[in-house]
Amino acid sequence: MNARREAGAEQPLPARVFARLADGDFHSGEDLASSLGVTRSAVWKATRSLRKLGTELDAVRNRGYRLTHRGEPLDAGRIRAQLPRTVRDRLARLEAIWSTGSTNTELLQRPFPREGTAEALLAEYQTAGKGRRGRAWVAPPGGAICLSVSWTFPAVSQDLGALGLVIGVCALRALRVLGLEGVGLKWPNDLLHGGRKLGGILIELRAEASGPACVVIGLGLNVALGPHVLERIAATGMEATDLRQAGLAAARDTVVAALLAALIEGLVEFEHSALKSFLADWRDADVLRGRPVSISGAEGAAKGLARGIDVHGALLVETPRGLLRFISGDVTVRPD
Repeated sequence: MNARREAGAEQPLPARVFARLADGDFHSGEDLASSLGVTRSAVWKATRSLRKLGTELDAVRNRGYRLTHRGEPLDAGRIRAQLPRTVRDRLARLEAIWSTGSTNTELLQRPFPREGTAEALLAEYQTAGKGRRGRAWVAPPGGAICLSVSWTFPAVSQDLGALGLVIGVCALRALRVLGLEGVGLKWPNDLLHGGRKLGGILIELRAEASGPACVVIGLGLNVALGPHVLERIAATGMEATDLRQAGLAAARDTVVAALLAALIEGLVEFEHSALKSFLADWRDADVLRGRPVSISGAEGAAKGLARGIDVHGALLVETPRGLLRFISGDVTVRPD
């Protein structure tokens, strides 16, 4: 699969089959083969590939194939049309592709946009999707949003390390606009719903001394993973959820448009006020505050009670040694 296909170039067959099945109706193998100009055997192989990627498909004799959960492929044109004019003017490039290794890695390899503008890349499937600390990110075609946004700040600011917290608040605001309440934020980079992981954030920085700071913001959001993918994630020791289970049935293009609007507006706001204007929203959604935690980071390891974040985004943990400050690390909630 070539992640660098230009708009209008032919997509790989699994992508084309996925698009034909997007309406949620049954389509026979014969009809799919005829409309796509391939053999029925090729269609069968394409549906098998989609299943291996985690897409839920129903196959019924004499009826054909359908997506278990209806969902159209992401479309850059539909997404851009839903953006406010002020956001469209700042979005230099928006691209939705079938597959790539990692949307973050793809943008890191490209020239960065000029200051004050963004470039956004979406993929239906990542062969090497990244979470924090090299962890894999599981997201089947049609079941998630894999979004990366590149942005250039004029200089490295003191609060740039807290950008992940800012993006968490932006995602929270976007989901509220769409009608989803009850989303929590877990320091440093997770979105939760009902105590289970709904999404994650990965910030990667490219900066030079006394020069601009170029960042790529990766945001993964579970939309409709299906039971098999949820079981795979649970086997890694993590409980996940998705927007469908949380009760939000908005189309993925609509969700992406809301996310992009909140992210770009938030990045402009962050340039002017740093973390200050996001602190209240973060603290209201903080799922760790007051809970017993274990943390391991560059500053060492500790156990204690989480006491929220400071004005620069560091996690505060009350321990027998006093109040400790962590600017990065892995944190888990301990049994009460």
